[in-house]
Amino acid sequence: MIVYQASKKDFMDHVTNDEISILIDREYKNKIGKTREAEFKAWDRSMLYMYKALNTNDIPDECGVAIEYRIPATSKRVDFILTGLDEEDKENVIIVELKQWDEVEAVEDEDAIVRTAMRRNSRVKTAHPSYQAWSYASLIEDYNDAVEKKNIKLHPCAYLHNYIKKEENDPLESEVYNNWLHKAPAYTKGDVIKLREFICKYVKKADQGKGIYYIEGGKIRPSKSLQDALKVMIDGNEEFVMIDDQKVAYESIIRTVRNSIKSNKKKAIIVEGGPGTGKSVLAINLLVKICNMDLNCQYVTKNAAPRYVYTEKLKGNYTQKYINNLFKGSGVYTDTTENEIDVLIVDEAHRLNAKSGMFKNKGENQIKEIINTAKVSIFFVDNNQRVTMDDIGSIEEVEKHAKALSVKTRKLKLTSQFRCNGSDGYISWLDDILEIRETGNFDGFEFDFDFKVFDSPAEMRQAIEEKNQTNNKARLLAGYCYEWITKKQNNDKYDIEFPEYDFKMKWNLSNSTTWAIDKESIKECGCIHTSQGLEFEYVGVIIGNDLRFEGGKIVTDFTKRAKTDKSLNGIKKLYKEDKEKALKISDELIKNTYRILMTRGLKGCYIWCEDKALSNYFKERINLFSHQIGVKEIEKGKVLNK
Repeated sequence: MIVYQASKKDFMDHVTNDEISILIDREYKNKIGKTREAEFKAWDRSMLYMYKALNTNDIPDECGVAIEYRIPATSKRVDFILTGLDEEDKENVIIVELKQWDEVEAVEDEDAIVRTAMRRNSRVKTAHPSYQAWSYASLIEDYNDAVEKKNIKLHPCAYLHNYIKKEENDPLESEVYNNWLHKAPAYTKGDVIKLREFICKYVKKADQGKGIYYIEGGKIRPSKSLQDALKVMIDGNEEFVMIDDQKVAYESIIRTVRNSIKSNKKKAIIVEGGPGTGKSVLAINLLVKICNMDLNCQYVTKNAAPRYVYTEKLKGNYTQKYINNLFKGSGVYTDTTENEIDVLIVDEAHRLNAKSGMFKNKGENQIKEIINTAKVSIFFVDNNQRVTMDDIGSIEEVEKHAKALSVKTRKLKLTSQFRCNGSDGYISWLDDILEIRETGNFDGFEFDFDFKVFDSPAEMRQAIEEKNQTNNKARLLAGYCYEWITKKQNNDKYDIEFPEYDFKMKWNLSNSTTWAIDKESIKECGCIHTSQGLEFEYVGVIIGNDLRFEGGKIVTDFTKRAKTDKSLNGIKKLYKEDKEKALKISDELIKNTYRILMTRGLKGCYIWCEDKALSNYFKERINLFSHQIGVKEIEKGKVLNK
């Protein structure tokens, strides 16, 4: 969707008449909604600089101009586009990322990231302008059918018209950004003639605005090169091989997607499955297959960790260009139009929220917005994995919103266990021992799953470190009972300390997005937010004092949670208003948290409990299990001897 479009001549006239920001604002309100004062001022200033760059007869009057083009299936908007023909009458498109910045600080240890003053003058990390311009061009190349078919050439650049470049060692042009500066040059204050020369290099003749027409009207689907790349990424990758009911569900879902798209009837598919039933593996396979069906498809999670981990696992030797736009946060669909995307695959759907945005002030309801945006929406749900007060994504809620939008639902269930050494019994035993629900596995579980209770967190850490040496697939996790001291000052301080055991560790501050697969992560402790939706071979779980054993039963205590934990935001207020309700909700969330942490391991789970009574309780249950196994073996021997 384009907010403002015109010929170059009309654009120049609108700037000359001092009405360009008014016209953009008017169209923005008609097509998107209310504008912010800062945006209005930015248009007022930036368009004057673009006027200067285009103020030459070398750029024909009938070239096309577009301002605020929202790339379909994304929340990204391109600031300024100019279209025209080159000497061989080939269509060329100039993409300009405009910035009001007047200062930049290089970030040496992160790819394509800078720090600048934003948000009431606070300094924040953000993408380098050249990377932003290049990424927008890449999105259009990879998803706009007309761009691929008509071989339209895109030329991105950035223009920081307020930024005065230093004579030497300017941070904007630090050598760490050479790759992105080569792909999309950055122009600063005093570079207007250089920007003009860049434009004139590719635009020689007028195209009567056809380039704008092609981009606006092009069908949104994954390009052939993206489809080919995805297929190579997943073929032969053992981590994404489907087994048993995963494959059955996969074929069934693909058939439903194909029929729904063909008949033009919206559908919401709900896939229910507990920990380790292969929801994420199925989701990734569906993503690749549906993209290869010439359909626009995205993988959605609220938590960033699964998205980043699967991006890293998939991309291999490919640049992120091919897959970044496939992985999205759950809050990016607040402004999309109905049926804008063919298929949305929502993994960890139980973590969806009502409102979106950092301050929970955007949109209405993420479930509703996802169903509205997609022709087919696929929700992977486990009602027992809700871990924060804001989590609303239950099966019932999906069904409710689908019904309100007159969208038919279809339900599938995954039951085969691929984690915990394939032991459904271990999951049931855990549910019983945590008093989440009574199960038939009171006395233990079958299969060879390595479960141990340690008397010291240091000993448990040593055991996990030894397991990790094999293939970097063992991690330490903890309940959120320990303040995040190192968040603001990551120095010689530690977050989790037990001096009596000579134990101290930090939360995973430095690399939270790919902590699950980074080699250095064994030195840091993960939490629910960096491990949910992911798996390891072994996990060591520190159980804090928010889970204890008192009076012969499991008790939870939300007051023992760290102040830096946002999971239970609002629980104290609710406790004052409705004590019973608050205790019921916090009990569920705390037990769910430890259930999830203790089911991340494929081969084993080790635990250490801060509460000694809880530790003894786990030991007694394990001893009971061992005793039962011994009795069974003796009985089996007697039968054989007969």
